[in-house]
Amino acid sequence: MRRLSRLLTISRVAIRYRLDTFFLQLPLPWYLRLFLLALPWRFFIPATQPRAVRLRLALEALGPVFIKFGQMLSTRRDLLPDDIAEELKKLQDRVPPFEGARAQALIESALGDSVEALFERFDTSPIASASVAQVHPAVLKDGREVVVKVTRPGIDRTIRKDVALLYSLAQLVQTVWQDGRRLRPVEVVAEYEQTIFDELDLRKEAANGSQLRRNFADSDILYVPEIYWDYTRQNVLVMERIRGIPVADIERLREQNTDFKLLAERGVEIFFTQVFRDSFFHADMHPGNIFVSLDNPADPRYIAIDFGIVGSLTAEDQSYLARNFLAFFQRDYRQVAQLHVDSGWVPPDTNVDAFETAIRSVCEPIFEKPLKDISFGQVLLGLFQTARRFNMEVQPQLVLLQKTLLNIEGLGRQLYPELDLWQTGKPFLENWMKERMGPRGVYRTIKQQAPDWLDKLPHLPQLVYDALSQVRRLDQTRARDLQLYAEQAARVQQRHERRRWLGLLLIAATLLATQPQWLDELSQLPVMGWLALAAGAWLLVRR
Repeated sequence: MRRLSRLLTISRVAIRYRLDTFFLQLPLPWYLRLFLLALPWRFFIPATQPRAVRLRLALEALGPVFIKFGQMLSTRRDLLPDDIAEELKKLQDRVPPFEGARAQALIESALGDSVEALFERFDTSPIASASVAQVHPAVLKDGREVVVKVTRPGIDRTIRKDVALLYSLAQLVQTVWQDGRRLRPVEVVAEYEQTIFDELDLRKEAANGSQLRRNFADSDILYVPEIYWDYTRQNVLVMERIRGIPVADIERLREQNTDFKLLAERGVEIFFTQVFRDSFFHADMHPGNIFVSLDNPADPRYIAIDFGIVGSLTAEDQSYLARNFLAFFQRDYRQVAQLHVDSGWVPPDTNVDAFETAIRSVCEPIFEKPLKDISFGQVLLGLFQTARRFNMEVQPQLVLLQKTLLNIEGLGRQLYPELDLWQTGKPFLENWMKERMGPRGVYRTIKQQAPDWLDKLPHLPQLVYDALSQVRRLDQTRARDLQLYAEQAARVQQRHERRRWLGLLLIAATLLATQPQWLDELSQLPVMGWLALAAGAWLLVRR
């Protein structure tokens, strides 16, 4: 019932903001175009506002799940017209806020005291408002400037409705579409559900921020603000206030003579460092969450906020991914194809030669080109066609990483379109592989695992004895099972023999009863005939 209600809400919003006009701009078959032109509300609800404004307002009305989709789209200027990309940028931190008095009441209830007692100064006017929470500036009693983040009231109910609807759509896709099972939409939605509900608990966001701050404690390329745990609860988070320029504000960055090339390269370095060195990456890196420090434009430093969505990889996925990237940078498409088979991302019976050729045809045209000359829309289309042809399954654990890659690529396209992704990323991966697979990496692994080995060493004789005892018991059990099987087979064979002889006797009796002259004919058989009958009977008995 909730899903039907939410579906009706989505339909009502689509009608209100006349989203049908977007479909009319597509190359549709004549009957679909005729259907859209005949929709009744076209004659009663005029589309007076610009299309980009209508799309943004519709996404805002539909809630956080759709707003986050709009945030991701806003970074993809290669896939969207400029007017839509500019308007969707407002979803990053300018979603309509809720009342400041309500936010103050929620903060006081969570922290158990009045804002006057908690802060030297608290501003009820938010400085940023996003899909899940909004942010208010404040000053602690000791004079430190902070921001107070508070989640929207009732947001969890809205998200639950949207996730329930996504599950219904995913199950429908998996059932009716031939590629649905390969794309594993239900598992992807389950992964997204876990992620977005983690984002509602600001204590988890605070823990993520603290971990990221430790990972980059001595870094000169990324700064992560401090979390104040004494003022942090499930729906309230207090964090150091930062000063910087939003990474999407290209004009302000240009005015202070920012080194855009270095800034773009450092963005790629930060991504690879988080994924491969730490296996802990910021997975919501849209422009509203990334700033550039004001301190030194010639040596730019990123500032990251909003740590509600983070991702991590298993050691196996991390290794396969790094080797895939490195083989890709080296144009070793055979290795890329083989790694996909070894990792289980494609079926084990895949024709590696054909898969290699397909990957080469998609990837080769984009090498040695800057971002501005690469049509990622065409690349994605080619990759989807290749995935469908070779039954490549979607890996739910990599969905967050793919989303982050899209954000990083979109940022790079805005900051420095001349960026060479291959030359920027390749040295980092080569060094990482050398550190991980070289002598130092092996030594570090042994050093890390040595305490665990030493702890288990005294138990090793008992473990060996238990294993041998278990093998002996298995042998005894197998011998007993074989004997039981042989006895049962013998009993079955005896039953079959009895039934066969009974059948033969019945047939013989019937023939003798219906054809008594056979007895006279048998009495006249020569010696050879009796010998033949005797040999046949002996063979039957022997069988």
